[in-house]
Amino acid sequence: MAGMRPATLTDPATIPLPRRPLDPSDQVRRWYENELGWPVVPAAPGSPVLLRVGPRFDVLDVPAEAGRAALRHLTARSPVAVQGDRMRLLLASGSAEEVPGVLEWLEWGALPLDLTVLGEGDLTEAPLPPEQRPLSAVRRPADQAPRGAVRHCRAGLPGPRGMRPLPLDRSASVQGAAVWLRPPEPGGEVEASLPTLSALGGVGGAPDLVRVLDTVATRCHRLWLRRACAQSSTCP
Repeated sequence: MAGMRPATLTDPATIPLPRRPLDPSDQVRRWYENELGWPVVPAAPGSPVLLRVGPRFDVLDVPAEAGRAALRHLTARSPVAVQGDRMRLLLASGSAEEVPGVLEWLEWGALPLDLTVLGEGDLTEAPLPPEQRPLSAVRRPADQAPRGAVRHCRAGLPGPRGMRPLPLDRSASVQGAAVWLRPPEPGGEVEASLPTLSALGGVGGAPDLVRVLDTVATRCHRLWLRRACAQSSTCP
């Protein structure tokens, strides 16, 4: 019929599929891999991204009160993260092997200290990048950590690779995400700002690991005494 345009057949293969929204965990992974060059463990959708400890840094996990006391020994560029009532101080790579000996030398080795150190082969949850808002629900990963012994200074730390598992009756419950208190600077050499034993007696700008550990251990012991006194009726 005159005036009518012929029907146009469209090949379904040429129609682009609708784009899936970028998963928040994928945004976190891209930030760590592209901006910082840190090795990560890919996460399933809805699970937190995990960072590989050891290649670029080690981790000292302490009560937040003890961590705040140690901030004065760090530089403004020293990365520090928080999650709930815990604080994570990043240490120079290889420091995890030195921490027990330093605590012994400082005469803290025989006392109960609520601190954990993670080193080569361990994993830690990746704090959210500074520009990303905390998620309302972040699920703990299940069996993603590689096999191996946990390196820690606190006896009886539950869970594989130093990660705190949920109670059995709350395995599907949600947890608050870790966030950066002092985020690492993209494009910079974070190693120069991490506490290390080599700073002892040196003239470099790296924080002194011995001072950090002594301050943290002192505050951890005070917290332990405070709890013990609260549970005892014999305290003055």
